[in-house]
Amino acid sequence: MLTTTVLAAEQEGIVLLPDTPELIWGLVAFLLLMLVMMKFVFPKLNQTLSERGALIQGKMEEADSKLAAADETRERYEASLADARGEANRIVEEARAAGETVRDEIISKAQADADALMDRARADVAAERERALSELRAQVGAISVELAGRIVEKELDASTHESLVDEYIQRLSSTN
Repeated sequence: MLTTTVLAAEQEGIVLLPDTPELIWGLVAFLLLMLVMMKFVFPKLNQTLSERGALIQGKMEEADSKLAAADETRERYEASLADARGEANRIVEEARAAGETVRDEIISKAQADADALMDRARADVAAERERALSELRAQVGAISVELAGRIVEKELDASTHESLVDEYIQRLSSTN
């Protein structure tokens, strides 16, 4: 809109320039205002801007140091976490190895117990066999004496009886 007004004024020949004294007083006032501002306002403004810049710089440095500290803490945490995982894996492996050892011990103890039980059973069977053979010898001896007594129709004395029994057992043993 301002441009249209200026163009219209130029076409009609109207000059829109201020008067020279007004222009000089305006220039003097402007220069005085600039001097006052340069003497009082601009130094304060520069000081405020410098303080503000220093404050912002300090905050940025503080933020950088806090970020660095946070990164360091995170790295320590990750290292600690890795150590904890390694420790947990080591404990699991130790437990697994201990379990294997216990299992092997239990198996070997069970095998030893089974072997001992088999040995006892064999010894019991052998003892029972000996007892049965002993009973059988006694019964065979008694039957033999009775049979011999009937055949001979006389009673045998003890020494003859023992020798006959031993001889009969010897024959039975040699046939088996």
